[in-house]
Amino acid sequence: MSVPPDPQYAERVAKSFSRQQFMSTLGAELESVAPGEVVIKLPFGSHITQQHGFVHAGALSAVVDSACGYAALTLMPPGTAVLAVEFKVNFMAPASGDEFYAKGTVVRAGRTLTVCSGEVRNGREGSVVSIMQSTIISLDRPEMAD
Repeated sequence: MSVPPDPQYAERVAKSFSRQQFMSTLGAELESVAPGEVVIKLPFGSHITQQHGFVHAGALSAVVDSACGYAALTLMPPGTAVLAVEFKVNFMAPASGDEFYAKGTVVRAGRTLTVCSGEVRNGREGSVVSIMQSTIISLDRPEMAD
């Protein structure tokens, strides 16, 4: 993967993640940050389930969206912000278990658009619950910088 243009990329991601109230509401935790790859842990909780007791698709989509966005941010210069332009999620199996791991990986980093792939696993090495393809935009907006 590319050398990050910001040597403080991991601290920047962690600081931005700590400001995400929705991730806090879900109970999500930043697990690991590397150039072009971010993992977010989502512990199971009844507050994120749907009517059948599985983790809600919206909760799974949110954590893998954040993992992809932060993976893209690791390869962007200081002073930029990231936003999702679009994504598609496929759900492979109902999400039941104690914890889930959402990993976002940069497929191609461009100056403006970055394409990422994401997956959510049941447990660290468990089965794949969902997959995502995401496009992230880099905004040169210092007032929004992550």
